[in-house]
Amino acid sequence: MGKLRVAVVFGGRSGEHEVSLMSAKSIMDAIDKERYEVIPVGITKEGRWLVGGDPLRALMEGRREDSALGPGALLPTGGGPPAPSSAAEASGPLALAASADIFFPVLHGPYGEDGTIQGLFDLAGVPYVGAGVAASAVGMDKAFMKMAFQHAGLPVLDYVVFTEVQWAADAVGLRDRVGRELGYPCFVKPANLGSSVGISRVAARDQLDGAVEEALRHDRKVIVERAAQDCREVEVSVLGNDDPQASIPGEIVPANDFYDYEAKYLSDESELIIPARISEAAAEQVRQMAVAAFQAVDASGLARVDFFVHKETEAVWVNEINTMPGFTRISMYPKLWEATGLPYPELIHRLIQLGLERHERRRRREAAAGDHVSGR
Repeated sequence: MGKLRVAVVFGGRSGEHEVSLMSAKSIMDAIDKERYEVIPVGITKEGRWLVGGDPLRALMEGRREDSALGPGALLPTGGGPPAPSSAAEASGPLALAASADIFFPVLHGPYGEDGTIQGLFDLAGVPYVGAGVAASAVGMDKAFMKMAFQHAGLPVLDYVVFTEVQWAADAVGLRDRVGRELGYPCFVKPANLGSSVGISRVAARDQLDGAVEEALRHDRKVIVERAAQDCREVEVSVLGNDDPQASIPGEIVPANDFYDYEAKYLSDESELIIPARISEAAAEQVRQMAVAAFQAVDASGLARVDFFVHKETEAVWVNEINTMPGFTRISMYPKLWEATGLPYPELIHRLIQLGLERHERRRRREAAAGDHVSGR
C-alpha cells in the first residue's frame, strides 16, 4: 500500500494564527515520512486557502498569494477529487490536496477549533483529526463548556457571562454583580478564544471596564471568573475516541502573573513541571476528571484539560478543555504524552488513526441509516 496522504491545515482567521503555524511546522517536521505523505494547506488571515508551493513559508512571511482559493475548490461534496477543468489541474496541487486521505486541521481558536471547519469536512464527507462539530463548538465557548462540565457534576470556579449588548445596557449592574458574586481578583476573558489572547487579570473594580473592553475586541461575549487563589495550574492530555486515556498530569508555573500569551509562546521563563507536584491521589483524581470533561463535551481524538489544584487542600476545579491544543514539540499536550511513554511522532500517528477510525464508523452508520430509510 502507498503512503496515506495527510493534508495538514494551518493558519486561519483567528488571533491564534501564528500559534497555528508553529504547531503545524512541528507536526510536519516530525510526522513519519515512511507512513505519510504531507500536503501542506495554508489559510490566510482573510480566509483564503493556499495549496502548492510552500504555504507555511508564505504565511510566516506574510506574503499575499495570487493562487489563494476558496475552500469549495478544495473540498467537493462527497470527498472525492474535483473534476478538473484542465490536464494541469488533474495532476496539480489542487487535485492532490482534494484527494487527501485525511485532513489534520492544526487550527487554534475561532474558524478552526470551534466547529466551523469541522462542519466543512463533514459536509464534504472527508476524514479529519480531532473533535466533531458539537464538541469543538462547546469546547471553544467557555460559557457553554462550563455548563457542560457542571451538568456532568464537575466542579468549576464561579463565573458571570454577558454580551456586548448587555454590557452597554447595564454596565453598572454587571460591575455590581461581579463584585458581589466573584470579588477581586478575577479574570476577564473573551468567551471564544484560546492561547490566553484577550485575557486580563483584574485586581480591583476600577480595572474591570478596561479588561471588559479588551475582551470585547475579540468576541461579543465575555466571561468573568473568580480567581483561583493559592492553586497550582495542572494540565492533563487526553487521547482517544470512545475509550479515551489520560496522560500523567503536568504543572505550569507561569513567568507572568498568569499563563498569558507571552508566558506561553514568547518567554522562556515559564516552567513546565512533569509530573505535577501533587499527591498520587490528586493526580489520579485529575486524570479521571480529564476523561470526564472530555466525555462531557463529547470530544474525540485529542484534548488538553486544564485544572486548578489548591496547594494545601488539593481541592480541584476544572478550568477548561482545549480540543486542538498547542502542538509544538515544547507544548504541554505532546510533552505530557512523551512523559507518559508515547513519543511525538507516534502520537501524531495515533491521532491520524483515530481520525480515520471515527470517520469509518460514521460512514458505516450513515450507510446503515440510508439502507433503513430506503427499506432495503
